[in-house]
This record gives sequence, structure tokens and C-alpha cells, in this order.
Amino acid sequence: MMEELPEDLESFMDRVYWLVQQIPEGKVATYGQIATYAGSARAPRAVGNLMRDSFSNGVELPWQRVINSTGGISYKGDVTRAELQRELLIDEGISFNRKYQCDLKTYRWAPESVFWMDE
Repeated sequence: MMEELPEDLESFMDRVYWLVQQIPEGKVATYGQIATYAGSARAPRAVGNLMRDSFSNGVELPWQRVINSTGGISYKGDVTRAELQRELLIDEGISFNRKYQCDLKTYRWAPESVFWMDE
């Protein structure tokens, strides 16, 4: 169980990657949630870019667990990756409605403590 963000994570990217690794199977977090916890609440798009780049660069993260603020998967022109993300989440027990959104009240990751950083 996570108590707080480790102090040795100096860059935003390091913090984002560490946080995403903390999301348990069967839970999701939003881009904005990860950005806030990583210390840059206004950077959800940067989180999305890091998830896309990690997937493309072979960085081992549970990237599929990071979704948009409506509980949906952001396609952004890559339908193949979006379908893979949805299938990986379904395999973890997350269900989607007809609009391909999951219920954030049910599946949102809620760490025991709030630990975002001030920059």
C-alpha cells in the first residue's frame, strides 16, 4: 500500500510512471488524476502523451489503466491501441457501457492517502 510519493522521483515523467505502476489490477485512474498526484494538475495531456510514448517505446507500465475523465478510452487516431486497451481492461474485470465508458465510481483508483506534490 502506498503512503506517499517517493522523494527521489525528480521529473514529472518519473512521477507519472511511478504512479501508474501503483494502480492495481481492476482499477483505473484518469489522466487528470495522475497529473494532479504527480504535481502538475494542469498537465493531463502530458500524461496521455507519456502513456502513448511508453506504449510505443516498450516501457513496461500498466498504461491501459489510465483513461479519460468520462471513464472512456481516448482513441486519438489509434484504434488498434484503443481496442487493445479496452480488451486488457475487460480482462482485468472492468466492464464498459455501450459508449465504451466504465463507471468511475466503481473502478476509479482511490489511494489510501492523498499525496500530490507541490511544485
